[in-house]
Amino acid sequence: RSIRTYKDQPVAREFLQQIAECGISAPNGMNAQQWEVRIVDSKEWIDGATAAFKAGVKADSPMAKQFSDPSFKNMFRNAPAVIFIAHKPGMCTKIDCGLMAGNMVLSAKSLGLGSVCMMGPLGFFSTPAGEPFLKSLNLSEGYELLLCVGIGYADEQPEAKPRNAEKVKYVE
Repeated sequence: RSIRTYKDQPVAREFLQQIAECGISAPNGMNAQQWEVRIVDSKEWIDGATAAFKAGVKADSPMAKQFSDPSFKNMFRNAPAVIFIAHKPGMCTKIDCGLMAGNMVLSAKSLGLGSVCMMGPLGFFSTPAGEPFLKSLNLSEGYELLLCVGIGYADEQPEAKPRNAEKVKYVE
């Protein structure tokens, strides 16, 4: 399940490292490993990025509604840690990174943690306010952020939403 409410509790770096190692163990096209992973568990970094993000959002925009929610803490669905996944654009890299993120969310769950895959916050990093935060991730030349995974101790247990099993067909 995608978790969007987290306890105000940091995640141990040994857990984050284990999640990252499970992620990079995912299959990838021709073992090219054209991805990079950056883990941010600094409350100051997350709060700073969130403040810069909020400052750049117009007060009357639909995105600003989230700031009036009393539970809003940060732009990463309030997760206390964020794993950024970047790729070197290529034929397989988006799929490779999706497989990596899948391994990460399953690993987080096995450790008693919640997670949420996000692309929405990444638009911020292409703005002037987001540029210093993107630079601090120190991605190699030619690599672009693709998605991020919020990680933390879940403060909700959402039910699974219905899935349409009729879309699964056997071919004879």
